[in-house]
Amino acid sequence: MKARKRFGQNFLHDSNVIHKIIEAISPKPTDTIFEIGPGHGALTSMLDQATADLTVVEIDRDLAANISNLYPQINLVISDILKYDFSAWQPTQPARVVGNLPYNISTPLLFRLFTTLEKISDMHFMLQLEVVNRLAAAPASSDYGRLSIMSQYHCEIEKLFEVPATAFMPAPKVTSAIVRLRPKQNPIKATDEKLFSEIVSAAFGQRRKTIRNSLKPFMSSEQLEKAGIDPGIRPEKVSLNQFIDAANLISKTSSGLTT
Repeated sequence: MKARKRFGQNFLHDSNVIHKIIEAISPKPTDTIFEIGPGHGALTSMLDQATADLTVVEIDRDLAANISNLYPQINLVISDILKYDFSAWQPTQPARVVGNLPYNISTPLLFRLFTTLEKISDMHFMLQLEVVNRLAAAPASSDYGRLSIMSQYHCEIEKLFEVPATAFMPAPKVTSAIVRLRPKQNPIKATDEKLFSEIVSAAFGQRRKTIRNSLKPFMSSEQLEKAGIDPGIRPEKVSLNQFIDAANLISKTSSGLTT
């Protein structure tokens, strides 16, 4: 079946890469696995051999029909993963989530998954290398931003290996990479997570501004200093824990705003 551009489809066909991904996931017979976008079933066949508890979600009805014919025993869901009801998802145990994610859905899907981490043991995704670098970026690097902070707030991020465009058909114009995300067991939490998210978004809304100017609607220079942040630096130099401290500081005020 031809790849459909509207679904951002690029089918993995390199057997060496497929085996390397399966080795990284290391599926066990007792695992509950949730695969997003199985495509032609490059990973599905091996995941199906490894565990009896496999659910796959596919948006393309033709591909879904093919998967159903090849693997009638698995739980197949035909759905747009961005519309999938994770609140109603009840795996028998914390699930292992796997997927080759198109660029246009990767960030919104990650943010949706972050809201249901109590049902997830780990996640292994194929993403554009650019996205993986942003997920794993450290402060003061050009890739560090909102996605880095929000992902690292929820998960331990581990970039595993890169995948060349030649491993896919049709070949994309970019390099991909496999990343592992593990929900943090004892994370440092913001008192008000909504406020924390708003602060991070505001900080990187205009990232060339100093943190003093980008967070002016939320807090004063004095409050920034109290949170251990130099008001004159740019947001990419502010660490995750400093953003948490800043959010916790202003959440103690009645409105979260300064005058």
